[in-house]
Amino acid sequence: MSDLANKRCIPCSGGIPKLEKDQIDRLHPQVPDWEVILGHHLRRVFTFDDFVGALAFVNRIGEVAEAENHHPNISLTWGRVEVEIWTHKIDGLAEGDFILAAKVDELPRD
Repeated sequence: MSDLANKRCIPCSGGIPKLEKDQIDRLHPQVPDWEVILGHHLRRVFTFDDFVGALAFVNRIGEVAEAENHHPNISLTWGRVEVEIWTHKIDGLAEGDFILAAKVDELPRD
């Protein structure tokens, strides 16, 4: 389990600054399978052998998102789940986005 996965997301009401490039560069290696898109959000695509497996994974993400009170954008298609994470209130990345990504990485994909 990564250090980030052990942390809790702190809900953001706005008023905190977006992460700067150097801060993103320090956190990104802890979730290396995620793409940093334009310094604004994280993106990862997961593939599965069927729709049922992909749907089960989406439901697991939903449970984590509710527990952390941090909700990603999720796209589900046959055998494919795309997840995008950013902090909407600041329209950019915060540490909580990397924490959620690390928690998603820890979820079983069977």
